[in-house]
Amino acid sequence: MAKIVIKKNAGSTDMTAMCDVAFLLLTFFVMTSTAKIPEALPVDTPASTVQTKLPETDLATLTVGKGKVFFDLKGRAIRKKTLQLMGEKYGVAFSEEDKEKFALMDDFGVPIESLKQIIDLKAADRSKANQPGIPVDSLDNQLQDWVRNARLANIEINDKELQIAIKGDAKEEYPAIRKVMDILQNQKINSFSLVTGLRGKDF
Repeated sequence: MAKIVIKKNAGSTDMTAMCDVAFLLLTFFVMTSTAKIPEALPVDTPASTVQTKLPETDLATLTVGKGKVFFDLKGRAIRKKTLQLMGEKYGVAFSEEDKEKFALMDDFGVPIESLKQIIDLKAADRSKANQPGIPVDSLDNQLQDWVRNARLANIEINDKELQIAIKGDAKEEYPAIRKVMDILQNQKINSFSLVTGLRGKDF
C-alpha cells in the first residue's frame, strides 16, 4: 500500500504582539528615566562597599575637588530662603526672579558677590563656566555662612535639622577635606555623610 505523504506548511508566527510589548517597555523606560545633569565640579569619589542612599530632602552637599568647594542644597523653598539670608548678610540684593532661578539651579562654587552672574547664565552654560569655588579662608569663610543659613532656612521651613554630605574627590589632599570638616564641627555638626562610589566586595 502506498504511503500517504502529508505536506507540511511552514508555520508563521505573528510578531505584532511582541513588537507592541517591546515598544511599550521602551516607552516606559524613556518616560520614567531622568537624564544625568552635568556637574559643575565633577569628582571621582573614593570606592566603598557600603550602599546607603542619601535622602532626597533636607540635604546639603559640599563637593570638594581640585582645590575648590561647591555647595548644593535640596528643596526650592529652602534654596530661596537661604539665598535671601545670604544676601542680607553680605549686602547683595537678589530679585524675586533671581531667587526663582537660583531655586532651580544645582551646585555652584562662586563668592556671593559673583553669584548673580552665574544665576543669569543658561543651565547649559553654568556647568561650563569657570567657577573658582566658595571662599573657605579664615578671613572670608562664606561656606560657613552658607551652611549656617541653609540650616536656619531648613528649620524655619521644614522644622527639621539639615543633613550634610561631603562629596570629596578621591585624589583631593586631606587638608582640603579637613578644612570643610572643621567648618562643620565649628557649628557643632559632628554627624555627616561621606559620598563614595560603590564597588564590589573583595573576597
